[in-house]
Formats: sequence, C-alpha cells, structure tokens
Amino acid sequence: MLAFLLQLRAWTETGEFFLFALFMLGIWLLWILRVCLAAYYRPVDEPYEVTTSVIIPVVDEPEDLFRSVVGRIIEQRPTEIIVVINGPRNEVLEKICTDLGVRWVWTDIPGKRNALKVGIGMATSDIAVLVDSDTVWSSHTLSELVKPFRDPKVGGVTTRQRILDPGRTVLTRWADWLENVRNEYSMPAMSVLGTVGCLPGRTIAFRRSILVRCMDRFLTERFLGVFLEVSDDRTLTNYTLLSGFRTVYQSTSLVYTDAPTQLKKLAKQQYRWARGSQYNTLRMLPWMLRNTPLLAVFYIADIIVPFVLVGSFVSWGVTLATGANSELYNSLPLPSQPLVAVLSILLLAGLMTTLSLAVRFGRHFAYRPRDMLHLPAFMLINTLMLMPIRVLGFFRMAHNAGWGTRAGGFAGEKERNPQLIVPYVLGSLMLAASVMIGV
Repeated sequence: MLAFLLQLRAWTETGEFFLFALFMLGIWLLWILRVCLAAYYRPVDEPYEVTTSVIIPVVDEPEDLFRSVVGRIIEQRPTEIIVVINGPRNEVLEKICTDLGVRWVWTDIPGKRNALKVGIGMATSDIAVLVDSDTVWSSHTLSELVKPFRDPKVGGVTTRQRILDPGRTVLTRWADWLENVRNEYSMPAMSVLGTVGCLPGRTIAFRRSILVRCMDRFLTERFLGVFLEVSDDRTLTNYTLLSGFRTVYQSTSLVYTDAPTQLKKLAKQQYRWARGSQYNTLRMLPWMLRNTPLLAVFYIADIIVPFVLVGSFVSWGVTLATGANSELYNSLPLPSQPLVAVLSILLLAGLMTTLSLAVRFGRHFAYRPRDMLHLPAFMLINTLMLMPIRVLGFFRMAHNAGWGTRAGGFAGEKERNPQLIVPYVLGSLMLAASVMIGV
C-alpha cells in the first residue's frame, strides 16, 4: 500500500508511469464496484413451499458433532434426509443415523463426489440440499434457503456462513473474518448479477433435475488431463450456470462450521481450495468471457493478485537490500542510518497495509470490533501464508492428488500427467511479470 501511494503521487506530480500503481488502482476500482453492487442486494422475503432432499456425505466425524448436525436438520422437517457414508465402514455414524431415524447408505468407494451421486440417485424431491457433515444449521436455515427458488430461473442457492466460536484462536478469528468478507462483499455483489461463481459447499441447494443431468460429467470430467476430486461445490455451480440458471446468495439462511485451529491443517485446507478454485476458473473462463465478463474479471483478479503481491515482495526485497530504485522513498522523512531507514519503511508499509484492510473490510469490524486488534495478525497470515499458497495451488493444479485433509478420503490418481507443465509455465510467466512491475 505504501508503494502504491508513493507511485500514485509520483505519477500525478511528474507523469512517471508505474505498472504496479495501475494494477493497484484497478484492484481498488474492483473493490468499489463490489461495494456498489452489494448495496443493491436484498434477500428474498416471500416464503416458498417445495419438497427438499437433504444429502449429507460423510467419512468420519466426532460422534457429538455429527449427532448435533443431523438433529438440527431433522428439526427443520425436510422431506427426506439421506446420509451417505463413504470409504471405510463407520459403525458409530451408522448407529447415530439409526437412532435418529435417518435413512443412510454406505458405499466403499471413497470420495465426496461419488457419495453425492449416490445420494442424488436416492433423492426424490424437487430441491437437493447438499450439506457438509460438520456444518451446523441455525433455526431457519432450510425455510430461508429455499425462498429464492420461487423464481424458476434460479438453479442454485447458498447460505450465509460463519465460524463456530471464532474467538478461540487467531486462526479461527481470521477464518471468520474471511467468511464475513465474502458474506458482506463478494457474495451479495455476484448475487445481484445472478452469477455467484461458487456456491460454497457447506450447505447448498440445487434444483435436483440439474444435478441428475450432470452427475456422469461430475464424476469423469477432466481438465488439463486430470480429474480433481476437490472443488465439488464450484464444479456444480459451473454446471448450473452452464445450464442457463441463476445462482444466488440468501443472507437470511445462516449456517456455522468449524475452522482449523492448527496452522498446518489450515494451510492444507487453503491449498485444496486454491487448487480447486483456480482450475475451475480456467475451465470456465471461455464461458464467463462470453456470458458474464464481470464475473470473469473478478475471478481473473483472484488469480493474478497473489502473483503480483508475491512478485512485488521479491522486487521490494531486492530494492531494499541493494538500494536500487530507492528514489521513490526519498520523499519520506527517513532516518539517516540505512538499517533504521529500511526498518522504518517496513514498519510504515505494514501500517499502511493494515489501514487499507481496515477501510476495505470495515463492515466486518463494525460487527466484530475486537477483531481490529488482530488485524496485523490477519495481514501477516494473508501475506505469509494465504498468498504463497494461492501461488503454489496454481502451479500444482494439474497434479494428481487426493483430498488432503481427511483420512480415508479420495486418494487421487497414480498415473503421471504430462499436461501438469502448463500451469507451471503460465505461473512462471505471471510471477516473472510481477517481479518486473514491482518497485
């Protein structure tokens, strides 16, 4: 942020052109656009009666949590509930389902996608509601979730999602902040356009007819020569959009989920999401450019921003270490000692970036003001973990790999994939260009 402001000042005063300043200006304009679109968002208010099949794929969950998840769903009286236990037999989960009177089935084929196919094949209702086995519903989740289906053009609906007990650790606070940023900005903005690009999978509702038609493709479609089990929610959202339906966000339908409390597990989760979201963006890019160019811009920015930031950090590191191109910082009242001057620049850059986050995501801090105290930690997690993981996820999107965070889950394919070089080439070009445009 500091470099952007200094470059912007030099640009306006001397006319010297900076690619990084132009890029950052574009990012701020996209943020303003999201805010303006989100201001027009309104959830659907009118009740809607429709049959619902709740499908819960599960490998393994703590007994108390799973009993609570299913129990809360039962209270909301869907037409039917189908639990699909996949992978190793789990007699504890089977007993819970039997005790609660819930229909269940076991398949020895591991993987969430096959479990969804089994559940959808058993379902009979108009609306299929897909629920992660660790997602806890609030009191009116289902009745609010189905309201947008009053519009026959709506094919998929997602919920507002928050983290259970976010005050436990800095990591859970960060995860809750990330979810609320999506809830307050990205999801409402895309919903206004009728093109939520990814209906998050913790709880999603689709017209069952859409899912039935796409199941074979869902289990076999490859991209860059590889089938990826990850990002099932984004893939089903893609199929819904490709079928000509709208995908929307219903903010009054609220669910809670847990977040990793250990950095290693959080990194694995973010890595899985990074691979899945970016390969789906590339897969859908031709369609988005033709039909929803603004959505294409949003998702292209999601890919490019981490590369630009990582590349810029490398470039700035070289600048600070060698003193090259340091004239940009000469306008600052810096100490005369070189080491103290460098530390002052780093401190000021961190402060400016923190203030930037506070401005852009102020709605969350209005809701949870105490998180302002943790904002520097959020910035460090974004900078040192999230951005590099997004870059790594792009490079490795065509690798055969399993789920990554669940024992007994899909293990991935074993054959080599020669097309895996494609993301490495594209990623290297983007990274090199990012270093070039840095300060």
